[in-house]
Amino acid sequence: MTKALFFDIDGTLVSFQTHVIPASTIEALTLAHQKGIQIFIATGRPTLIINNLGELQSRGLIDGYITMNGGYCYVGDEVIYKSAIPEKDVQTIARFCQANNYPCIFVGEHDASVCQPDDVLRYIFYQHLGVKEFPVEDFDKAMQRDVYQLTPFFNPEQEKEVLPYVNDCEFGRWHPAFVDITAKGNTKQNGIDQFIQRFGFKLEETIAFGDGGNDIGMLRHAGIGVAMGNANDEVKAAADYVTASVDEDGIFKALKHFEVI
Repeated sequence: MTKALFFDIDGTLVSFQTHVIPASTIEALTLAHQKGIQIFIATGRPTLIINNLGELQSRGLIDGYITMNGGYCYVGDEVIYKSAIPEKDVQTIARFCQANNYPCIFVGEHDASVCQPDDVLRYIFYQHLGVKEFPVEDFDKAMQRDVYQLTPFFNPEQEKEVLPYVNDCEFGRWHPAFVDITAKGNTKQNGIDQFIQRFGFKLEETIAFGDGGNDIGMLRHAGIGVAMGNANDEVKAAADYVTASVDEDGIFKALKHFEVI
């Protein structure tokens, strides 16, 4: 019996085309919640930029959040897990970005800033994702906080240049222009385990939904992993089931398929 559902946001709950949650998804999650099934968010976004779940939040449909790809997990005001990136790795990545003129977002526990923003970052975050603009800081100031997530804007080939020098981090990419970096062990699948410990359901009683590269581990880990129809082939190969796209009622159809609703 399914007792908990875990959802990525962008491309899973929220359409990249319309930037809203489809009505069928809201209906499906409402029906599941009414049956006592718990609903959790599992996102790379920090809380500061979760700006597109109002339709679910206003209905009281979300029981907890895995944010920053597992680096910060909470239920209401209760933080059940958090882990910052080791200072030495923050410095290594920051200096690499600074030397190569790559933009980088620094996320603390309750704040965020950006160094060297460019037009690509501004378009993706401020226009496409609708995020409120981050304060601009220099690298020295940005590194003074505990950093829970770094989002440098470099491509997969450029990422390979810094990987040999960073030993205690996880790299999760859901966009070709940037990668989210957290401390080693901070993953969406670890977030699932944190909620299992907090609420007492079993791993085999979970279903996870995702569409991006940073969802692959979670899809493999959950009792059932569901890839959206708009996911790439690597994500689909990691899933137990592939549903329709977010814009074609994929979540509703999957929950019907597994007789959750």
